[in-house]
Amino acid sequence: MKILIVIALLLVLASLAGAGLFMLRKSDQPASRDKRMARALTLRIGLSIALFLFVLLSWFMGWIQPTGLPSGR
Repeated sequence: MKILIVIALLLVLASLAGAGLFMLRKSDQPASRDKRMARALTLRIGLSIALFLFVLLSWFMGWIQPTGLPSGR
């Protein structure tokens, strides 16, 4: 379970890095660069929402348990 969450977070970071590269890279057609950057950011948002919903579903199904912070420290 933890591996899936870590992989999803890495995919979110990779999508964000891709959008940053599209933004910084010079291109003859700025419109195509903007479209690719927007797609990468849309993918990042979609992955983040999917990860959040997956964590909620996992908690609801009992696959993961919240541990909280230790009290008295």
